[in-house]
Amino acid sequence: MTLRMKTAIVGAAETDELGVLPGKSAIQLHAEAAMNALDDAGLTKDDIDAVLCAGQSPVAVAEYLNIVPKYLDGTSVGGCSFMIHVRHASAAIQAGLCTTALITHGESGKSRVGMGGWGGARQMLQAQFEEPYGVAGPPTRFTIPILRHMHEYGTTHEQMASVAVATRKWAERNPRAMMRDPITVEDVLNSRVIAWPVHLLECCLVTDGGGALVVVSAERAKDFPKKPVYVLGTGESSEHSMISQMIDMTESRAFKVSGDLAFAEAGISRKDIDHAMFYDAFAHTPMFALEALGFVGKGESGPFFEEMRTAPGGDFPLNTNGGGLSYTHTGMYGMFAIQESVRQLRGEAAVQLPDVRTSIAHGVGGMFHAAGTLILTNDERA
Repeated sequence: MTLRMKTAIVGAAETDELGVLPGKSAIQLHAEAAMNALDDAGLTKDDIDAVLCAGQSPVAVAEYLNIVPKYLDGTSVGGCSFMIHVRHASAAIQAGLCTTALITHGESGKSRVGMGGWGGARQMLQAQFEEPYGVAGPPTRFTIPILRHMHEYGTTHEQMASVAVATRKWAERNPRAMMRDPITVEDVLNSRVIAWPVHLLECCLVTDGGGALVVVSAERAKDFPKKPVYVLGTGESSEHSMISQMIDMTESRAFKVSGDLAFAEAGISRKDIDHAMFYDAFAHTPMFALEALGFVGKGESGPFFEEMRTAPGGDFPLNTNGGGLSYTHTGMYGMFAIQESVRQLRGEAAVQLPDVRTSIAHGVGGMFHAAGTLILTNDERA
């Protein structure tokens, strides 16, 4: 079974605001995003027969919205969960298990209203085998692979800082971006070190907000108010549950498997991609994606970013909303990457690129633990 061009995103919207929102709980953000996406699609909650989400239980979200669905998916593997939800929703629609899928995200990542606590049980693998050595939380886990990459390929601090600078150049032009002041490589390297070798300006934001999508069959896609965005290729994978068990510290195998699946299903090559959204929890995450997804060779991402090829005016427009480094990052960022891909393909982006026909949205789950990849198009003849 192929999912190629079988479904389309016909509704896409974020919460009214992004940033610091202490007056709204996580599940309220799910609901607000859901209602905005339904309005975008010209639907009501009564049209929905499938609910998919991460962070919150899909049962709780369905109840909160007063939906009694035929299909549920609570896959929650980190920030790429929403790429995987689009894949699962597409499969469920093609299998006849549902017709109109609502994918929601809402997270009070900064204000922590209605969110669970931090940490896990002492019996968990990380608590037994990593935390005794000082590895605790994303900054101290996510940073380990880039150190090996620097050792193996000569990747420099300046090259990694260039990722944050290029991303900020997009955010400067986006009124909804949380951080819009221009920065330089020197600014990045002069910001305080969070976990070696990563500086503050190479770490994602911590915000509140959410987003939602409505997915239907391709046959129905033209019946909705907005230009449909077709699902051309999909992929998902996982590799490990502890960063210390990453098979190759210079490459995410999960990224590679997920990306290869998406391109094989889409039936296009890397040069056919017009626009890209790579999850940037830290500045080096898009570097790993660029290599694992086959856009450059191993060890070549550093010079690629240093040349500002991903910045406005470059030949590989990436993270055009400002990314998790400058736009928003609620804890699980993948939904916002998909939202920007949809906006670019609809011609609705704050910083709109000309002639965008294909967009790739790729996400990481956990500390390089999992991956999800979507290739989307606005061309019904693809």
